[in-house]
Amino acid sequence: MKVTVVGAGAVGASCAEYIAIKNFASEVVLVDIKEGFAEGKAMDLMQTASLNGFDTRIVGSTNDYSKTADSDICVITSGVPRKPGMTREELIGTNAGIVKSVSSSLLEHSPNTIIIVVSNPMDTMTYLVHKTTDLPKNRIIGMGGALDSARFKYRLAEALGAPISDVDGMVIGGHSDTGMVPLTRLATRNSVPVTEFISEDRLDQVKEDTKVGGATLTKLLGTSAWYAPGAAVSGLVQAIACDQKKIFPCSTLLEGEYGLNDLCIGVPVVLGRNGIEKIVDIELNDAERDHLKKSAEGVSKTNGLLEL
Repeated sequence: MKVTVVGAGAVGASCAEYIAIKNFASEVVLVDIKEGFAEGKAMDLMQTASLNGFDTRIVGSTNDYSKTADSDICVITSGVPRKPGMTREELIGTNAGIVKSVSSSLLEHSPNTIIIVVSNPMDTMTYLVHKTTDLPKNRIIGMGGALDSARFKYRLAEALGAPISDVDGMVIGGHSDTGMVPLTRLATRNSVPVTEFISEDRLDQVKEDTKVGGATLTKLLGTSAWYAPGAAVSGLVQAIACDQKKIFPCSTLLEGEYGLNDLCIGVPVVLGRNGIEKIVDIELNDAERDHLKKSAEGVSKTNGLLEL
């Protein structure tokens, strides 16, 4: 199993580190446009191998995509990160050109790969890859929902005063501060609805804290977060590489599912060796359905800014 990660910044390096530590891939290739940067990150990570007990080989490349040849999975993290006060949508002009160029270079050397998009605005960048490549829809995946759901579970565990391993919950919709749809109604603590433990007001606060999770971290850090995004990517990559058939909310091209068409947005999917093996259609109530529809309208508006 060979995995390529394009963009060796904080998010890309975290992706490579978590994938390597899980020890399911034979090789991870880090690619970056900055001279020597990916090579340095790869060397630094390889020097942790004996300490962290992994055998995955990590190599770096300065914009040489020949080293990525025959990658099973490619992750695109490259692009301009958010700064405090910025929305993900404000990044579209710069990042669209980068994502389009990167996906073309990757497919030149790995035509049968599965692409995972992390670059923001993530749903629109995932849609861009669909519109500018010949890949089937099951092999183009946007990461956002997996990260948003991890942040939701963190906030739920915090509110419950419970171990996070006890908590389950999912966020669907667009990967934006206004587009996320945390499914509080379906959230559980060890299979018991969380409404049995916390008030509706507290649950509403959990929802709002989840929706601004990325912005909160950007304000604190001065740039986008990287540990949780890297871990989210590694979870998706492992589910595909190991054919785990796990369900994650991911941005995928919808063609009638959930009453939506011609856009990529976060919904639950089954991930396995073929990428997205099934879109899971869950029953939403009227409020959730309306929120998802409004989220889709926002994503479609951002998609309209693309120069296709």
